[in-house]
Amino acid sequence: MANFNTHLNVAFMVSGTLSLTVYKAGLIDDSGFLMCVALGTIGGLLPDLDSDNSTPIKLGFNITSFIFAFGLVMHWRSELSLLALMALWLAGYGFMRYVVFSIFTTMTVHRGVIHSVPYMAILGLGLTCLSYYGLQLPLTASWFYGLFLFGGAMVHLALDELYSVNLSNMKMKRSSGTAMKFYQPRDKWWYLLLYTLLAMLIYLSPPFDLFWQQLSDPAAWAQLKVDLLPEVIKNLLRYN
Repeated sequence: MANFNTHLNVAFMVSGTLSLTVYKAGLIDDSGFLMCVALGTIGGLLPDLDSDNSTPIKLGFNITSFIFAFGLVMHWRSELSLLALMALWLAGYGFMRYVVFSIFTTMTVHRGVIHSVPYMAILGLGLTCLSYYGLQLPLTASWFYGLFLFGGAMVHLALDELYSVNLSNMKMKRSSGTAMKFYQPRDKWWYLLLYTLLAMLIYLSPPFDLFWQQLSDPAAWAQLKVDLLPEVIKNLLRYN
């Protein structure tokens, strides 16, 4: 499988290129461009959440633990003494970082249901619904955020599948087929739950046809064609 740096760099390059494309086409604004790059990069790390020793899971639980502890302190800040708040901070952080993390790693298996296409589709659609219904973001931005998160995850899974090919003698490694998967018989009940959740999210998702109309608008891509080449190259081509 590809390592952390490979997943991070490739996801960043792919999401950056695609974000620039839709930005120059006028489909997202400045903040949307930055969010798409960030979400695509994050998506490129998400499938390794089921790896007990991976950098994303450790970093993610560290950040979550700090946020959880901070939230506890902010909630009780006016009711508890300084020493009590310090104890609450440490207890909250320790609970998330060690107890919850231990339970999570015990319940998950690397390249299990988390490391699959339907799971990542749920995260992508979930973000789209949260952005549109919860945060009241525009339809186009909401769909792009979910798609970039999902796309980054697909880059991760594709890289893992590519690394499962032994190029020296063109043989498939034992890990082949365990990355970009849609179903595994041993986890049939988990996959039944995943596809049930996915069907619900598809039903509840914002109107995709309106988003597709904006995405397929010829005016946007005409503008992209105009801005495709630098002025220097345009002038050279014009005079030649």
